[in-house]
Amino acid sequence: MIRLGFRNLFQNKTRLIISVGGVALSLLLILVLDAVVTGVQTQVTSFIDNSNADIIVSQENVRNLHMAYSAIPASYETRVRNVAGVASVTPIHYLTNLIEAGDISNLAYVIGLPREVGAGGPWRIVAGKVLPSDGEAIIDRGVAVNSGVGIGDTVKILGEEFKIAGLSEGTATVSGGSVAFIAEKDFVRTRKDTGSVSFLFVRVKPNSSSAVVAAQIETRVDKATAQTREQFAERERQVVNDMSTDIVTIMNLVGFLIGVAVMALTVYTATLSRRAEYGVLKALGARNAHLYAVVLAQALISVVVGFGVGLGITLLMVALVPRLELPIALQVSLGSLVKVAGVSLIIAVISALLPINQIAGLDPARVFRGR
Repeated sequence: MIRLGFRNLFQNKTRLIISVGGVALSLLLILVLDAVVTGVQTQVTSFIDNSNADIIVSQENVRNLHMAYSAIPASYETRVRNVAGVASVTPIHYLTNLIEAGDISNLAYVIGLPREVGAGGPWRIVAGKVLPSDGEAIIDRGVAVNSGVGIGDTVKILGEEFKIAGLSEGTATVSGGSVAFIAEKDFVRTRKDTGSVSFLFVRVKPNSSSAVVAAQIETRVDKATAQTREQFAERERQVVNDMSTDIVTIMNLVGFLIGVAVMALTVYTATLSRRAEYGVLKALGARNAHLYAVVLAQALISVVVGFGVGLGITLLMVALVPRLELPIALQVSLGSLVKVAGVSLIIAVISALLPINQIAGLDPARVFRGR
């Protein structure tokens, strides 16, 4: 029956393109919106995920970066370094500020880095230096392009001018923000605060448990919160999602419902449009059970081919978007593929079965007369 359904489906190329194209476009809408949501969530924690830190130590009860302020005594670096299982500690200065280039301003997480960086530095440099020296800054390439500046130009950060020494990639977010890196000495000088740091990014020794070491740090260091990188990232996602991605989630849901509706209508219409073929099969002695199998086979083939086309276009967009210097990242997750594939198959079966009564009651003579 699958072979028969395949032949019946492919005998009319125009009708095939319409039915498969409708399914592909509806699934493309769902996949792209899912990729946008996944990309936004990934961008939200890109700095944390790529920090190379196993544990992040912050001020007591501060558990994220976004809209948060953390200040801990600089002396905590030595106390944390002496905890069993700690391999290295990198003090990080952090503040949300603007990158100003002429009349253009871009919101950014400004990170002050020490001379020796074990964690928390830029993770993908596309031009220039890997780490900033005094009076220098490393900013996101997309921000630089949109602001019309490049290596050697100056931008204003924290109210002072910095020479662009490097351009990073993957450090921009859909909200228009980015991550900028300057030297610790410049950060301290502009903020006039030499006695504290914002966070301590900790690397643990091989075979040590990040969760166990984090618990030991909290026990031995007063008024500090120590979280694993995964815990910190999850908290960051929760905070940002609650504040700014509800609209994206709603759009994703609406797009999903529209895509499902279009796909269902396409499969339903395609099934009814082949009534003449089913009438011929019935005239040749095919039983209703055989017709049902052919209908389901054609619906499933349409969805599988449409899913392949939609996924192919989505992956192409995922590859092309970064080249366009857009402040957005598309990312296709396995969970999204499983969800879309599962729902597609269910909708295809239901949509194909809806006109089943009409097919079961087909009178071959009436079909041949064009009624």
